[in-house]
Amino acid sequence: MQIEITGEKENPLLKRKEVQFRINHGETGSTPPRLEVRKAVASELKIGTELVFIKRFITKTGTQSAFGVAHIYQSVEGAETVEPEYIVKRNVPPEKPKEEKKE
Repeated sequence: MQIEITGEKENPLLKRKEVQFRINHGETGSTPPRLEVRKAVASELKIGTELVFIKRFITKTGTQSAFGVAHIYQSVEGAETVEPEYIVKRNVPPEKPKEEKKE
């Protein structure tokens, strides 16, 4: 999976950076999961994964490349106040169900 940052825009009002990117996923064949894309964007920009929120991520039909938009925040608290709840939930790993102890 190769990632390329195609554009960046600073948004000082919301204290975030809006990044457009393209991912070539010819090796895997299928569209990578959102959490893998989030890690790839974070590693490309050399920041923590918890500050990256993938807003949109679409694979063009018939191609092995996907285009997306990510929001990079200065703090997690700032992200949670600005981003809609459904976007925050999409960018958090799912919790594993806890096993109940039988007595």
